[in-house]
Amino acid sequence: MSEWWTYRLEDFLLFSPRVYWRMFELHNAAFWPLHLLTLAAGLAIVLLVLRRPRRHGLWVALILAALFAFVGWSFLWSRYAAINWAIAYVAPAFGLQALLLAIGAAARGGLAFDRQDMAGRLGLLIMAIGLVAYPLVAPLFGRPWASAEVFGIAPDPTAITTLGMLLAAHGGLTPLLFPIPLLWLLLSGLTLHTMGDPQAWLPLLAAGATVAALVLRRIAG
Repeated sequence: MSEWWTYRLEDFLLFSPRVYWRMFELHNAAFWPLHLLTLAAGLAIVLLVLRRPRRHGLWVALILAALFAFVGWSFLWSRYAAINWAIAYVAPAFGLQALLLAIGAAARGGLAFDRQDMAGRLGLLIMAIGLVAYPLVAPLFGRPWASAEVFGIAPDPTAITTLGMLLAAHGGLTPLLFPIPLLWLLLSGLTLHTMGDPQAWLPLLAAGATVAALVLRRIAG
């Protein structure tokens, strides 16, 4: 029997790239045209953040909570866990994120999306990447549109967009809302890297940019 240190990440991969991306195609086919509604919800959230950041913080947080719960159930628990048993232990984290968002929204003072510092402006860029750019990644990397990852339907763009919004937020449980999306993007990036997929740098870059923004904000005081 080989020693444990001789194993590589590839040795723990339970599925092929073809099976992985086929999972997204089946998921998209099952829920289309719900994608139009989730994208519209995402764009509405951006407008709420930009126009009335304090007044609409409650609705922004509740919409995000509903989408995290939906993605955790429909994609992670019901589909991804079928090809990767470990995801069955990850899916509840999306439910916990939904709960934290709901509690943060209901807490006294709630969440306000009105930060105007450099990190907050970077958050707006990250939001745009998650909402607009991420669905375009599939054809960019030579995959069919049917495997596109859409905010509110797939976990990566949902986590990325949420992190962007959190960079523009303060109050409530905001510090506690970062870890789960960040850890998910790290897991997703490592999975894609293990598959040898060039898309791996996208979730890792989004997570790294978020952490860098938080560090810079802390230094700026």
